[in-house]
Amino acid sequence: MLATTAAILLLGAGANAAEPSSGLFATSDQCSACHNGLTTRSGLDVSIAIDWRAGVMANSSRDPYWQAAVSREIADHPEVRAEIEDTCSTCHMPMSRFAARAGGGMGQIFAHLPFGGSAQKPEPLAEDGVSCSLCHQIESKGFGKKESFNGGFAIDLSLPGGQRREYGPFEVRRGLDRIMQSATQLFVPSESSHVKQSELCATCHTLYTEAYRGREVIAHFPEQVPYLEWKHSAYRDTQSCQSCHMPVVDSPAPIASVLGFERADFAQHTFFGGNFLLLALLNLHRDELAVPALPQELDRMRSGTVDFLQTKTATVHLTSRGRAKDRVEVDVAVRNLTGHKLPTAYPSRRVWIHFTASDAKGRVLFESGRLRDDGSIVGNAHDADARAYEPHYRRIEKADQVQIYEPILATMEGAVTTALLSTTQYAKDNRLLPDGFEKRTAGADFAVVGGARDDPDFVGGGDHVTYAVQSGGAPGPIRVEVELWYQPIGFRWAMNHVDYPQFESRRFVSYYRSVAKASAVRLAHATLEVPSTRASFR
Repeated sequence: MLATTAAILLLGAGANAAEPSSGLFATSDQCSACHNGLTTRSGLDVSIAIDWRAGVMANSSRDPYWQAAVSREIADHPEVRAEIEDTCSTCHMPMSRFAARAGGGMGQIFAHLPFGGSAQKPEPLAEDGVSCSLCHQIESKGFGKKESFNGGFAIDLSLPGGQRREYGPFEVRRGLDRIMQSATQLFVPSESSHVKQSELCATCHTLYTEAYRGREVIAHFPEQVPYLEWKHSAYRDTQSCQSCHMPVVDSPAPIASVLGFERADFAQHTFFGGNFLLLALLNLHRDELAVPALPQELDRMRSGTVDFLQTKTATVHLTSRGRAKDRVEVDVAVRNLTGHKLPTAYPSRRVWIHFTASDAKGRVLFESGRLRDDGSIVGNAHDADARAYEPHYRRIEKADQVQIYEPILATMEGAVTTALLSTTQYAKDNRLLPDGFEKRTAGADFAVVGGARDDPDFVGGGDHVTYAVQSGGAPGPIRVEVELWYQPIGFRWAMNHVDYPQFESRRFVSYYRSVAKASAVRLAHATLEVPSTRASFR
């Protein structure tokens, strides 16, 4: 979310560069006329602009949690307000920020808010979030290198409006390039395979924050590095970010409604990820947040995101380790199916195990990890106390022990925090590793931190946890049920806004409390019956 201020690569900027405050970008409505009304041979609607506008990318600037987080950081560090707004607009309001920096200024956020009819300073480029003409103008220069991270994407300013290149994965037939050029007065479509590379996504999804003491920068912190996690996994040679998050449709489809023809390997612009909660909030408060997507479009995007999470991210498997007179032991195997850590990206996210054991009459003998209606987890030390957190467990024997796969942030003094610009280190990072991830050779910026580092069962691809249940001689069989849950904004990350008087924090806390009961989704589920026969433990 937040990132250190990156030097924008202005290719060809100078005396012949385009006017920096205009002629660089087009808002998405200029693209939608030709890139909607698209269907596959099987009848699936794959309209690019409609899919995009209901998603997280389109609404990056409207995100009420992001706005609250920026407001909170400014309250904590008022001396560097201008730097914070410039940094945080880099990837959430990228077009307006890029234009401002190209003109010698800095990106702004709150000068453009609220959006809609009551806007203080209407700026369509700020409201349009991560839009078509931003991503499709990014050049491959610097891809995968440090200078491209933190929103350091390169855009060529040497060409004037009418000649600016917008890249896509398909060959452009002679004459058809004039259609986009005529419709936008800005862009000429150009073929380039670099738009299918993970390194394009990495420009904004590899972020380092700066920890401040007054105006002094005291540390740089890897806030989110899914690209580096992916690069250290087995997926780096088989799948890209786009291959998962922009799924290819099942049959050819046209990419334009005007003189378009069918293309194979049409990638949908749904950008399914992990933030189903934001999509719900955008729909519930669409008028206040000035969301242009229709309710049914937001519903479809949320449902698609939940389906993506429940079918593409993880599995759980249970194995009985045996039963003695008063004890049952079960091995829970959790498998990460993604190409990065699970969860990844913004550190408010967490995944955890909800384990329940019941006797033959349905009476609960043991439970760990139940979600409360307020969004907190029973037994989780961090939800109960902002200064504490759950360690990584290899074995769980008590109800107040919960296996939570999460990042825990800390200040230079070692105090637990959710304030990014006070964070210098991870106190814990046991997020589930992707296949092929070797934790002993992982770089410091994406390493395993805490007890999971020395857990031989915590490896690339997943984790094993043993649960020991005191059965009290209850009649068998003992029924064990395990659920793997995911929450994009953990309880503590929301509640740490309660004491901030700013409008954005108060609004978000209100939003969160209204949907807390539905703030998490179940990723995977498994059951097992342990027979009543006596057995020695394996």
